[in-house]
Amino acid sequence: MKVLVIGGGGREHALAWKLNTCARVSQVYVAPGNGGTALDDQLININITDVQALRKWAQTEGISLTVVGPEGPLAAGVVDEFRSHGMRIFGATKAAAQLESSKAFSKAFMQRHAIPTAEFETFTDPAAAHAYVEQKGAPIVVKADGLAAGKGVVVAQTLAEAHEAIDFMLLDNSLGVSHNEGGARVVIEEFLAGEEASFIVMCDGKNVVPLATSQDHKRLQDGDLGPNTGGMGAYSPAPVVTADVHARAMREIILPTIKGMEKDGITYTGFLYAGLMIDAKGKPKTLEFNCRLGDPETQPLMMRLKSDLFEVLWAATEPGPFGKLDQISLDWDRRIALGVVLAAHGYPMTPRKGDAISGLPKNTDDAVVFHAGTSKQGDVVSTSGGRVLCVTVLADNVKLAQQHAYEVTRGIQFDGMQYRRDIGFRAVKA
Repeated sequence: MKVLVIGGGGREHALAWKLNTCARVSQVYVAPGNGGTALDDQLININITDVQALRKWAQTEGISLTVVGPEGPLAAGVVDEFRSHGMRIFGATKAAAQLESSKAFSKAFMQRHAIPTAEFETFTDPAAAHAYVEQKGAPIVVKADGLAAGKGVVVAQTLAEAHEAIDFMLLDNSLGVSHNEGGARVVIEEFLAGEEASFIVMCDGKNVVPLATSQDHKRLQDGDLGPNTGGMGAYSPAPVVTADVHARAMREIILPTIKGMEKDGITYTGFLYAGLMIDAKGKPKTLEFNCRLGDPETQPLMMRLKSDLFEVLWAATEPGPFGKLDQISLDWDRRIALGVVLAAHGYPMTPRKGDAISGLPKNTDDAVVFHAGTSKQGDVVSTSGGRVLCVTVLADNVKLAQQHAYEVTRGIQFDGMQYRRDIGFRAVKA
């Protein structure tokens, strides 16, 4: 069977790497892929991003199954396009992807279906937004309504930071937000205290299978300081997601979301990521939804997944009203997986591209370097994005995983490389 992975980041490299190990898979293609997928002679990069052109290519090539990584193609309707031509594809439809592509849509949805989340208001007028922030005070959270590659959220600790974020998003758009129809909007919501975790499930329209728990580090610097990023590292499992928190998240957030979408006339398929804030009493609230796997959570998750990913996705995309995920149970490695992101000079605001990367090690059974923002020209691999690599390892406990990941990291060089030295510190404390 030929399989296509859509996307070019670290998440897609990890998916392609995993799918390549599956018994029934003869060839894995990645569109457009990156330097890491180009280095792997068992993967083939396809330089097509247009949705229709990709569908036509997949038809001609005889692709049996497609899985979508990033939010952009989902919001552009790639799933609808493939399905309308009778092709198996795992991901959210354009209508379902609004849960991620529009913060205003998702907050109104949560309010409508009584899904626990932070108090919020939505604004298009900068003056009204500034007045609301003044009234509420700081800390407060300012979110761009459209897609911003994980960078459209500012947790403002001061009023000055909140006002600056509003101007960034509504006036000069220095964060590069892809605004939705109707122009620039921000969602301003109360600051929730607690510990953040990533809760990711797979859904086939009816049946839901949770993945292993995971947690990422959003801030740029050690100790969770500095600006928000798309994620500087992650690990699985996450001790903060206890059995009780897990049950509550499924009962109060995940299942009501799937049922709520159905009530609204939208069948939810694909990955669903709920960013949770878990308070001191173990009560989860929803920070945001993503209609995809988390990045960099995917990298540790794929390292731990022992089940055949192709068979799981094949069951999820079984033709008919719903898939057959109810016949699937996932098997996980009991070890800890931990990934450290190596980011480019100037990330997150002004990442530099074009720095040559040296010292990339050969992958082993317990250490894989997944590529995100890289490109390959001849024999040279260089930086081409903000988050460049994710060094991901398996080990018997968190401390050993940290040691191993940082050993591998120290062998890799590129100018301006920045990374956190404390990934997994919360799990050590636990």
